[in-house]
Amino acid sequence: MAMEQTVINVTKIWISPHSSYAVYSSVNESVATVDSSPILLLKAVKNDVEREGMRECHIRDAMALIEFMAMLEKSVKAGNPWDEISASDSLEEYRRAQLYNKGLSFETISGAGPNGAVIHYAARENTKRNITTNEMYLLDSGGQYLDGTTDVTRTFHFGTPTDMEKEAYTRVLMGSIDLAMVVWPEGVYGRDIDAIARSPLWSNGWDYRHGTGHGIGAFLSVHEGPALVSYGYRESEQPLYDGMFLSDEPGYYEDGKFGVRLETIVMVTKANTKYKFGNKTYLTWEPITLVPFEPTLIKTELLTSKQLTWLKNYHKLCLDRVGGRLKSANRNDAYAWIETRYNWSQGLSTEPTAKPCSTSTGTRSIINLSILVVCLMSYF
Repeated sequence: MAMEQTVINVTKIWISPHSSYAVYSSVNESVATVDSSPILLLKAVKNDVEREGMRECHIRDAMALIEFMAMLEKSVKAGNPWDEISASDSLEEYRRAQLYNKGLSFETISGAGPNGAVIHYAARENTKRNITTNEMYLLDSGGQYLDGTTDVTRTFHFGTPTDMEKEAYTRVLMGSIDLAMVVWPEGVYGRDIDAIARSPLWSNGWDYRHGTGHGIGAFLSVHEGPALVSYGYRESEQPLYDGMFLSDEPGYYEDGKFGVRLETIVMVTKANTKYKFGNKTYLTWEPITLVPFEPTLIKTELLTSKQLTWLKNYHKLCLDRVGGRLKSANRNDAYAWIETRYNWSQGLSTEPTAKPCSTSTGTRSIINLSILVVCLMSYF
């Protein structure tokens, strides 16, 4: 039986500005309305099930990464041969052993020494370097799970880092912590707070040539709009809303020598503020990635009291949520690895040794400028 053909009088077709040329050119301009798809925002703001799934998959993903790093560090220090490709292949096996894993969320960036300074480096047979105790090692990786998507970057040194390497790592960490602590009124865009993560680097004459944060999907794309943390105006950008997941990933790259990037997935959540001026909702970040930072690369004398307190609390969170599961699973080396970093952090004094003007004053000025911009935008 021939199917009946239904003729629909179409007066408007919604086309995303990010559509392919083939899709766009197939629509008559007289009926085309080019605007951001509302589906983007619906995907970006996760529901309660998606939020819990993201938390859970990041715990399992952290278990895989920590178990791998404990093994790799011990093996490299023992003089066993490892290169960028063999390390990324081994890490993939650890991830695939986790519950609900469906593979990688993107090609692993495994960069030793100068290769770590290439922001989107991909190791190949003709470019791979050995991982040794003499160079920094940058590892940016992630997994796809039925209950969420992960993306985490940590930077390591298995020997004795130089003073410049330690300062670069520390200033990147300071920016990451400052961004993680910030509180803002609903309606603020990621571009308004990007400078907070760069301030400790800017004050030293350093910077990085990529955005500070991108959205991340729930068993979807590892890069997801429409919100991001990156200065500069973008027509399709949306404000930061409760339930969005983004990355917090400042970095520093010294061409031909080393690279540092510290990427932690964070979730926008309601802040518990003393007051609520203007009857507004105030927001902040909840850390979702739970992988400790490297004590041998941190110059604690540069950190402020608030930054030290945040670091201690974060390492405790890592031990509580990930360490317990590692211990229950008899992953003794991995548990020792995370416990060592926890013990180090708990021994830190939160009495500031850094001069407050080195970063905090600059950060306050940037925050005040961002708030001024937001208020002016609201006024006009």
